[in-house]
Amino acid sequence: MDIWFQIVIMFFSVMIGGVLVQLMFKKNSLKLFLSFSGGFLLTIIFTHILPETYSVNFEKSGYFILIGFLIQLCLEYFSGGAEHGHMHSKNSTGFPIAIFISLMVHSFLEAIPLVHDGHTHIEDLYWGVIVHKLPIAVVLMSIFRSSNLPTVTSWIFLTVFALSGPIGMFMGGLIGEAQEAYLSYLLLIAVGMFLHISTTIIFESSEGHKLNLYKFLAILGGFGIGMLLN
Repeated sequence: MDIWFQIVIMFFSVMIGGVLVQLMFKKNSLKLFLSFSGGFLLTIIFTHILPETYSVNFEKSGYFILIGFLIQLCLEYFSGGAEHGHMHSKNSTGFPIAIFISLMVHSFLEAIPLVHDGHTHIEDLYWGVIVHKLPIAVVLMSIFRSSNLPTVTSWIFLTVFALSGPIGMFMGGLIGEAQEAYLSYLLLIAVGMFLHISTTIIFESSEGHKLNLYKFLAILGGFGIGMLLN
């Protein structure tokens, strides 16, 4: 797929999330979509990304995955878990700077290895990122609204957030031209971040340790579509 086409899709996946908030997107639907995206990402990682990655660079892979896991853990300290659907629904005034910056860093880092030409299944991971970006955008826009930011200001900052992924892909292209091996390590770091997010989404899908049938079916749908990808 052409990189410019990928960038356009990535950008508008975020902007569509903002539109859904303006259309009073229901929170229950967001939770189902998050459950689907968690299952989808987890399936792509276990059935596509990790097998190929470990076959090429087995000895060092685990260390970089752990680094990514820890990076995401640190980012969520500031974001409060917005990456996996925490809405921060209490009204407050002022710009949510910590949440915004942590989500920007997350978006930037996850996009860098998506231009890795040396990995057979990198496009599958790209679609996993796209599926996950939309609900994150819904959460972020909802946080802006609950913080009583003006509508125009909210859209400006959502646009800035939408650009963080494409900027990450451009950076990945520059890194790949200099040393493609670095993209493999950055891919593993991104995988660690995705593992943290996707497993958290799935574990949180059972509220009060009770199985939610609709969320369970959404997770299974993510598993199924992920396994259908070649």
